[in-house]
Amino acid sequence: MAYVETLLASIQSVLTNIGPMVSLILIVLGGIIYGVAQTQPSEVKGSWQTVAIGMLVGGIIVAAILGAAVLIRNTSMNLLT
Repeated sequence: MAYVETLLASIQSVLTNIGPMVSLILIVLGGIIYGVAQTQPSEVKGSWQTVAIGMLVGGIIVAAILGAAVLIRNTSMNLLT
């Protein structure tokens, strides 16, 4: 049982270290793509804007989940005991 706890703790530490970087990359890349989409013709602009907004929203969702991760973990631990 101790092995499972160690494995889950290591996975949690990796995700909490990588998560903010992934969120920031998604938000910045989404902004860059949105800006570049403004220079494109109208038939291409819509698809690039859709991709950019999706990346922005994805980055915000990742940041929100990371912000609430400790609360989610504590709540789920209390449910199991």
